[in-house]
Amino acid sequence: MDLLHSPLHDRHVALGAKLAEFGGWEMPLEYAGGGVLAEHKAVRDGVGLFDVSHLGKALVRGTGAAALVNASFTNDLARIEPGKAQYTLCCDEDGGTVDDLIAYLRSDFEVFLIPNAANTAAVVERLQAAAPEGVEVVDQHRDFAVLAIQGPSSDEVLQALDLPVDHEYMSFADATIAGASITVCRTGYTGERGYELVVPAASAGEVWDAVLAAGEPFGIRACGLGARDTLRTEMGYPLHGHELSAEISPVMARAGWAVGWKKPAFWGKEALETQRAEKTVRTLRGLLAQGRGIPRPGMTVADADGDVLGEITSGTFSPTLRQGIALALLDQGVEDGATVVVDVRGRSESFTVTKPPFVQPSTKES
Repeated sequence: MDLLHSPLHDRHVALGAKLAEFGGWEMPLEYAGGGVLAEHKAVRDGVGLFDVSHLGKALVRGTGAAALVNASFTNDLARIEPGKAQYTLCCDEDGGTVDDLIAYLRSDFEVFLIPNAANTAAVVERLQAAAPEGVEVVDQHRDFAVLAIQGPSSDEVLQALDLPVDHEYMSFADATIAGASITVCRTGYTGERGYELVVPAASAGEVWDAVLAAGEPFGIRACGLGARDTLRTEMGYPLHGHELSAEISPVMARAGWAVGWKKPAFWGKEALETQRAEKTVRTLRGLLAQGRGIPRPGMTVADADGDVLGEITSGTFSPTLRQGIALALLDQGVEDGATVVVDVRGRSESFTVTKPPFVQPSTKES
């Protein structure tokens, strides 16, 4: 199958991007002139610009739109008001995770969704099947681009573009840039203060150019999905297909905070309540290398006697900490602070069990 391309594909090629497949899209992994480590540092210390247009986009509209979303996904949409965004999960009847996504509540009649690239069609199809008369669910995956401006200097970049920066974390505002009407979302996937711009696909190139020009005085750097992955792993943020999947529920991923347990119904509610009560499933934990071992997904985690305790779901070298870090599904009896052993390419490496994040987040800082 041919890979899909972002509206910004030509910009990435011009910047010397190393491209890779991600969720059916060919997206920049890293750029020439620095690579993942330099891009990671730019976001932690200054500001970086990501193209995340591969992310899905869908619109639920009509009388009862918000009610449909609330009856389907795990989180309680009634907790937020119009103009706010909410992290939530789409589960199947067995409690497995079809996708995790962000819901942007515009009104009771309109909810905009950003699911993951590979799962957009599945989420849309499930909502369409459940939608009552009068509610329309529209797949807008190719209609918009998404640009993420992340880092301590992100406010300065947006201010240089006359874009709003005074809204709260997990909220959004409408604005105009380069003649295009856009949505400025105070969201992100890096742990740093930042914004995501939802832009009409036809205007994506002009907006990308404008952001890079405005960010030049602040050392802005184009960043690829490689740095996005190291940044999110340092935060302990889950990635679907790793920490969440059809076999890994929100309870297992320790995402129970994104479940409206008191709601009368949502997809997978009974199965998740059972897992939560029985406390027998493996749950997500953090691992911090005691030595120089770099963990990778699929590696086995064991105790000192060699008894298997679980498996790594994501693992990398932390550019901030300068050591190996991992997320792993472990037996519930494993305590924080315990030393475990990971088979890293035939070598037994010691890791300390810890609770993420590995690096202090600053998403909510003013």
